[in-house]
Amino acid sequence: MAQFHEFTIDQGTDTTIELSLVDANGAAKNLLGYTVTGKVRKTYGSDSALAFTTQITSNTGGTATLSLTNAQTDAMKTGRHVYDIEISHADSAGNTLRERILEGRIQVTPSVTKWGNNGN
Repeated sequence: MAQFHEFTIDQGTDTTIELSLVDANGAAKNLLGYTVTGKVRKTYGSDSALAFTTQITSNTGGTATLSLTNAQTDAMKTGRHVYDIEISHADSAGNTLRERILEGRIQVTPSVTKWGNNGN
């Protein structure tokens, strides 16, 4: 079952979230051969989704980063959003196995300074 976590993101800022993944024994999860994906939606039923840029930063250390650019967060409506993060890998038979590892809500706080409109 996925862990639940809430984040707050400031609209119009670059945002990076670092994940430290552990196995059932509490040791760093080996992410060799894994892919990390994640999306944000305004609501669960929203047609459009914003994808996190993801990177595994240490296979043996079990760390991965999720990021959104300032342009992406600037385009997000303020208020509550939902997200989830999944990892996947191929088993020995070549089947793709997926696991949702994190889910929750993201609160986007409004920005007063607008870079794209000459500061207006």
